[in-house]
Amino acid sequence: MAIGFVRPARPGDAAEIARIQLATWRTAYRRMFPAHVLANLDEAYLARGWTEAIEQPPSEQHRVLVAVEQSETATSTVGFAAAGPADEQALAPEEPPLPATFAAVTDLLVEPRWGRRGHGSRLLSAAVTHWRDDGFTHAVAWAYEQDQAMQKFLTSAGWQPDGAGRALDVDDMLVPQLRLHVALSGE
Repeated sequence: MAIGFVRPARPGDAAEIARIQLATWRTAYRRMFPAHVLANLDEAYLARGWTEAIEQPPSEQHRVLVAVEQSETATSTVGFAAAGPADEQALAPEEPPLPATFAAVTDLLVEPRWGRRGHGSRLLSAAVTHWRDDGFTHAVAWAYEQDQAMQKFLTSAGWQPDGAGRALDVDDMLVPQLRLHVALSGE
C-alpha cells in the first residue's frame, strides 16, 4: 500500500522538481505551446531557479512544497507547489495590487503518471494551512484557459474564476489564462 504526504522542499529536491516541471509541461501543455518551445526548455536552468526558491525565498511566507508517494519498495517525489504572498505576478494587466491578505499559487503540478492519487489535493491543502497560519484570507491562482484539468481541480476545491484574464506571449503566440480565487475562511 502506498502512502502520500507533503513536506517542505529541501535543496536536494530542486533537480527532481525541475524534472517533474519539464515532464508535466511537455505532457500537459503539448497542445498549448509550440513543440520547439517545450523541447528547448533547459532542465538545469529550471533546477537552479528551484534551488534559489528553496534556499533563498523572498520571504518566510514563500514556500515550495513537494508531494511524496512512499511504498514498501520506493519513495518518489511526484509533484510540487510553490506559493507566497500575491505580488505583481498575480495581477492582470494594469490591475492595482491585491490586498496584503491575498496569497498566490505560483506553481502546482503533479507529474501525469502520478495523477488522480490525491497528491494535488494534499499539496493544495498544505498550502492553505500555511496561508491561514500566515494570516492570509484569500488566494488566487492562474490557469491556462485550455487547461481544463487544472480549472476542474481548483473549482472542485471551491475556487472560482474572478473575471481577471491575461495572455502570456510564448514565441509570438498568445496563450490566454484566467484567474481563480478562493476565500480561505470558507474551506
